[in-house]
Amino acid sequence: MIQQELGLILNKMYNEAKKGEKVTMIHLFGIKYGNIIKENNYSFKDIVKNANISETYVTEITKGANLAKYVKER
Repeated sequence: MIQQELGLILNKMYNEAKKGEKVTMIHLFGIKYGNIIKENNYSFKDIVKNANISETYVTEITKGANLAKYVKER
């Protein structure tokens, strides 16, 4: 999986999120894909740019990626 694909996934998760759950979806993206991003030395910032969402979400994705070792998606 390449950064552009991850950007498309992030964009879809963000734009299809229910009202009030956009940031939750950003965190979930970090949980689901954080390891892939880190293992491949991808840039969170570049993925956010590819997703065409605010760069302020880089921090939120990083939080999700850090949570990945403690939580599992249900």
